[in-house]
Amino acid sequence: MQLEIRPDPAEVGRARRWARSRLVGSGIGDEEPLAETLILLVSELVTNAVVHTGCPAVLRLSLPGGAVGPSTVRLEVADSSDRAPVPRCAGDEATGGRGLALVDGLADRWGWSVEGAGKRIWCELDRCAAPAEVSVDRGGAAECAGMADRAAGVRKEPRPAYGGLAYEAV
Repeated sequence: MQLEIRPDPAEVGRARRWARSRLVGSGIGDEEPLAETLILLVSELVTNAVVHTGCPAVLRLSLPGGAVGPSTVRLEVADSSDRAPVPRCAGDEATGGRGLALVDGLADRWGWSVEGAGKRIWCELDRCAAPAEVSVDRGGAAECAGMADRAAGVRKEPRPAYGGLAYEAV
């Protein structure tokens, strides 16, 4: 699936709406952390293409077709600019410059490649099994533990477990 993007900031909202509508038939519900993370990544990558290149772009989305098990969602934005994406170190007062850092923190993988006279920036999100299918180890930590935290930007280590109970040193 793909959407052509004009070099206009209003296209960012249109890209988010388009991506959200594509989730409907993919088996990814609005309540899944993956859905909100995906929409945020669409917003960041399309904003970068529109604001930093001033060129038309193409948004591509590869979603699992109704899959309920583990799968990978891939998002790509291709544009005709030969300018490489450059992660910036934004100061506390800066109103921009955090987009690629956000992509790096939220996506499971991301990168970019030269494509013709332009480039393609991509990222992937791994989708875990549906909640009813998540396997649990003896300590009670689900194999997909932390996905919601990762979507919220929080990284946590699993708590040590003893006899099925979790203990935390305070």
